[in-house]
Amino acid sequence: MKGQPCFNLVTEIKGKTDDVVVIGAHYDSVRGAPGANDNGSGVAAVLALARRMVNDTPQKTLRFIAFVNEEPPYFQTDDMGSLVYAKAAQANGDKITAMLSIETIGCYFDTEGSQHYPAPFNLFYPSTGNFIAFVGNTESAELVKHIVGKFRNDVHFPSEGAAVLGSIEGVGWSDHWSFWQAGYPALMVTDTAPFRYKWYHTADDTPDKLDYEKTARVVEGLEIVVRDLLK
Repeated sequence: MKGQPCFNLVTEIKGKTDDVVVIGAHYDSVRGAPGANDNGSGVAAVLALARRMVNDTPQKTLRFIAFVNEEPPYFQTDDMGSLVYAKAAQANGDKITAMLSIETIGCYFDTEGSQHYPAPFNLFYPSTGNFIAFVGNTESAELVKHIVGKFRNDVHFPSEGAAVLGSIEGVGWSDHWSFWQAGYPALMVTDTAPFRYKWYHTADDTPDKLDYEKTARVVEGLEIVVRDLLK
């Protein structure tokens, strides 16, 4: 609620260098929606990765962040939790080499026609919604290429990647957008949300809609990716 105190939740595994990798997900949901997929699935992934990596001694510092105020009416405003954080990191001179925003990752279908896109991506990407997507802006193209390559090489799960103009519909729809504003390379890990998940931002975004087995496989794959980014 506007005017009430709220907080980003941050934990850090200190590395051997000043470089930083951020793994984040917003923990709020849109008013009236339970938020099982948007973004309970993303928060669960961040917690699972933190639990699995808590005893690591990485080269780069690893920060896990749960962001507040991603949803409207705060989305892409000065009150967006991730934008507050990214601006503070920039002012502090933090050397963030990669940011992964885990956003709505729990929905998968094996049926033709279950996946949709804003034009013209329907001409280039599959129409079956069984994959995880890695989406960045053109400035983050090298990060997208590296992560997609690692994921496809080491993880047996369908994936797609795109590094395109951030102004295209859907490309900046999460906390990675905030890090772009601060000049950091960042991407979104997503099941594509409203382009696949018909319960997006509704009262029917409930736990029974999620595919937990496939979500777990994605998170296991992300662990491989994150460990690679920390080298």
